[in-house]
Amino acid sequence: MKVYTHFETDRLHLKATSEEDAPFILTLLNMPKWKQFIGERNVHTIDEASAYITERMTPQLKRLGFSNYTVIRKSDNTKMGTCGLYDREGMEGLDIGFAFLPEFEGQGYAYESANKMKEVATGLMGIKELKAITSQANLSSQKLLKRLGFTLEGTTFLPDDEEELFLFRLVFR
Repeated sequence: MKVYTHFETDRLHLKATSEEDAPFILTLLNMPKWKQFIGERNVHTIDEASAYITERMTPQLKRLGFSNYTVIRKSDNTKMGTCGLYDREGMEGLDIGFAFLPEFEGQGYAYESANKMKEVATGLMGIKELKAITSQANLSSQKLLKRLGFTLEGTTFLPDDEEELFLFRLVFR
């Protein structure tokens, strides 16, 4: 199986998240919006962020060839967010997800990186359908998913989570 470690767009590098990204992941996972819309991950030190990467991200990359990608702006090598394809427990099929530091929102980076992951899913990997979940309160993610071509299918719950999430779906033709 091919392991996909890097992709590019006009403005971005998307590289498989690795332990060297631990300081950035620590910041991202502790943003107020992350905690509000994605949830508390109980990652409060660089060592815990490193363990989060090696225990939660790297295994999927090794198993499926893709996972979470750190999104880096080409012009200055700034780490801005993450985007990826996820095989989530309690969900059938693959889920696309994204999160960005607040200072990089509203500039098209989330769309650009998620659109690249969509391209990769259908073109390189032959995936026929993607799903996406989002908090019902996360209007900006819902708007982005619709812009990417996803349609709202209904609601769902993840295991051990009480929040009812919106479930979006995109079928490639």
